[in-house]
Amino acid sequence: MKIPWKMPWIEYNRRKVSGTEFIIDFLEEKLGVNLNKHLGLHERAISRAVTKMVEEHFYWTLAYCQWVDNLHETQKMLSLSGPFSDLLKWILCHLTKGIVKREMYGHGIGRFSEEEIYKLMEKDMRSLAGLLGDKKYIMGPKLSTLDATVFGHLAQAMWTLPGTRPERLIKGELINLAMYCERIRRKFWPEWHHDDDNTLYESEESSEASKTHTPLQDFSFYSRTETFEDEGTENSISQTPDTDYTGHSLFDSDVDMDDYTDHELCK
Repeated sequence: MKIPWKMPWIEYNRRKVSGTEFIIDFLEEKLGVNLNKHLGLHERAISRAVTKMVEEHFYWTLAYCQWVDNLHETQKMLSLSGPFSDLLKWILCHLTKGIVKREMYGHGIGRFSEEEIYKLMEKDMRSLAGLLGDKKYIMGPKLSTLDATVFGHLAQAMWTLPGTRPERLIKGELINLAMYCERIRRKFWPEWHHDDDNTLYESEESSEASKTHTPLQDFSFYSRTETFEDEGTENSISQTPDTDYTGHSLFDSDVDMDDYTDHELCK
């Protein structure tokens, strides 16, 4: 039976909504929560353009890396149990590879060579790194829906493509993207730890006398790019690996759900 909805899709009070953009619009209307309310018209236009670059272009280069170029590593990551688990993983991976290659060809990006596809991927990643700069989030100090989109894609390069070109790039030259992913992971998924985590992170809630430590990956946690300078300020701000150029913590959440009253949530 052919499913008439586009993935992803949700069902809310018996109403089905498919497609990321329409799901976000629907939930914002129903719940009265808008992560983009702090953005101006120009910023919203930039946010939409970057979202489409990530969803309609960068996505396919990651799919190629995951399901075509590094299929063997992807197969090892799958978790299946049973006497025929290895065979099932092999079948699943190769079926997915065929689907991805066919879809990529129809999209157009699959008609390029492997090297050309990776060049396009690198351009997208450099564009994201340049847009992020030393900011806490893509559009500035506050979280927006664009961050959900960007993180969802960059997380693959960070944690599901070991030894690949996108992983080497994000953890090397484009270290600010790695910092960005870690900031979001630490704040919204504090229980999510990777097997290769090997550095210590001091809990924000702990006191100076009693620090708790959580193992995390060693990315140095500071950007290799220059921080923004305030020409009108004579006194320099002390910046640590866990603060931005204003001295504020890079790991503080800008999404304070207490700001929304019960009335607003029930609109």
